[in-house]
Amino acid sequence: MIHVTRNAPAAAENPHVALGYLQLESLAMMISVFLIAMSLGACRHPAKEPVTLTFLDPQWAHDLTEHNVRPDVRLQEFTRQKGIQVKHLPAPETALDQLSLAKELLRKGASSPDVTGVDVIWSGTLSDDLIDLKPYFANELSSIDPDVVASFTVNGKLVAVPYQPDIGVLFYRKDLLREYGYSAPPRTWDQLEKMATRIQQGERAKGRKDFWGFVWPGAAGEGLTCNALEWQVGEGGGHIIEADNTISVNNPDAIRSWQRAAHWIGRISSPKVTSYEEWDAIYTYYLGNAAFYRGWAQSYFRKVQDNPSDAGWIGITDVPGGKAGHAATLGGFGLGVSQSSAHRIEAVELVRSLIGREVQSESARSHSEPSNGSELYKRLAILKEYSDSADMGGGVVSRPSSVAKEKYAEVAHAYIRAVHSVLEGKTRAPETAAGLERELVGITGFKTEPPSRVRDPKD
Repeated sequence: MIHVTRNAPAAAENPHVALGYLQLESLAMMISVFLIAMSLGACRHPAKEPVTLTFLDPQWAHDLTEHNVRPDVRLQEFTRQKGIQVKHLPAPETALDQLSLAKELLRKGASSPDVTGVDVIWSGTLSDDLIDLKPYFANELSSIDPDVVASFTVNGKLVAVPYQPDIGVLFYRKDLLREYGYSAPPRTWDQLEKMATRIQQGERAKGRKDFWGFVWPGAAGEGLTCNALEWQVGEGGGHIIEADNTISVNNPDAIRSWQRAAHWIGRISSPKVTSYEEWDAIYTYYLGNAAFYRGWAQSYFRKVQDNPSDAGWIGITDVPGGKAGHAATLGGFGLGVSQSSAHRIEAVELVRSLIGREVQSESARSHSEPSNGSELYKRLAILKEYSDSADMGGGVVSRPSSVAKEKYAEVAHAYIRAVHSVLEGKTRAPETAAGLERELVGITGFKTEPPSRVRDPKD
């Protein structure tokens, strides 16, 4: 506080001096009151603590290798640049469990995650829980494949920004194909069966009793949806539910594709394959116990990035096809911002940072791949090139999440139960397809129609 001492005698003798003293004292009091108010205000409103965002990352569950258990470099860099802390939240392994958790957390209001990974099949289900990101990312969207953007768009609202688009691929053992006289990986399922059988017999003759020709995730989960959709689309069996809201799954081509897969079990695929989740199958392959594995392009990218020498024995190619061509399921994640986030601007900045890092990483990968595989690598990393390429024999197929919308989880559960039952030999494929058709009509209210045949570009 400022103290002013007046000279009373002088003030009494000179009125002008007295007035000056009074004015100075009044000013001093005003300054004192201001400083006290400022001090009290500071007590009532302490300095703001740094913002902390929560990030629900379904992709974290898909990569439990040692490098991802350690602190995330992406988030550490964002914190250094912006001064914003990020709490990284893992998710369950299976896609349907992840969706259940995301719905539960996003609907908790203020305690919901600020940023969440959004599987390509979740857009319709989570649309009301996430903000429209289109106004924030107009520039970035112009450089992203329009079909991928559309998969995250609901009624014109951009529910999530594409982050790590993915696509189904076939892994194959380069060394074993050379050893057994094959110059190229299989192009059709018939070729895969023959190659897998021969390689399996040869490896078992060497004493490798646990070796199988072909591994894939056959457990009753979303991974099975992706595999089975590729089987039936490649044979002309449709998309389960078509874009015109017609249920097409009960048809001879889809039924035959299920029967063929059931025939693999115990022959070129382990009887345990119907319990394999994604990581069960890929670890079997990485341990060297299988010739072929149906996986995801991003898994290959991460594997080769961490261990470049693995590119010498692991190859990837498009998923084998049937009489109607090839089909590879679209997968991957986008990033969305919660409607309930108290830090929307900061959350958008985190999304922008992560998207920017992924674009840089994708560009670096496409330039670092050896020249003899760079064209295939680019087609897998850049989905437009892949899907538009006639020499690849087909394109990308989406699960019917955009037509089923909020009913997709029920549709997927019904489809998974049906296919899994056929694979385990519990039910016959024709009766199961008919029962699934009735169930899907009950869930969606859609009518039934045969699928339009997917033509092979070479026809």
